[in-house]
Amino acid sequence: MMKEKIGDSKLVSLYLKGNEEAFGMLINRYKAKVFTTIHIIVKDRCIAEDLLQDTFIKVVNTLKSGNYNEKGSFRPWLMRIAHNLAIDYFRKEKRNPTYFLEEGSNHIQALGFSQSSEQLQITKDTCDQLKKLIDELPDVQREVVVMRHYMQLSFQEIAEQTGVSINTALGRMRYALINLRKKLKQIDIAYDENIYPK
Repeated sequence: MMKEKIGDSKLVSLYLKGNEEAFGMLINRYKAKVFTTIHIIVKDRCIAEDLLQDTFIKVVNTLKSGNYNEKGSFRPWLMRIAHNLAIDYFRKEKRNPTYFLEEGSNHIQALGFSQSSEQLQITKDTCDQLKKLIDELPDVQREVVVMRHYMQLSFQEIAEQTGVSINTALGRMRYALINLRKKLKQIDIAYDENIYPK
């Protein structure tokens, strides 16, 4: 329990003073989130595992070189590295980023869908269809949904990463959700209007 209460900044500081266990705690704290973020983008477990390792190697190299900027918090910085490596992979392969939603995953919940007991069957039955609908979103809309809901970046961070204004990032998210709502209504899939009001 005590280990979980140690903040990221303190763990980074301990690691820089030679405490390898501190970095191990950071890895254990974030490896699942980093892997999921990368896997959603690249849709390939082996590639995601490679990029997960590359992410933490880059973190180590940056920390040891003294180039880590304490101004930002560790988690968003780590997630940006993971995202950038995944996007770089696509640039090299000349492919477009897409989602990967596994049946029964909690990624649908991340998009705001209710997971109450009466809707569990809906979630199970519509997972494949939802994956298809998300894949059909324009690239810029799909990207902002990934960064916001999966990487948990703020709109300021999304704007900085994509080189647009905050209003543009917000607009892309708004249009992504509007498009998803329209598509879901067309195929008669329920969504929670308390979360996505008309």
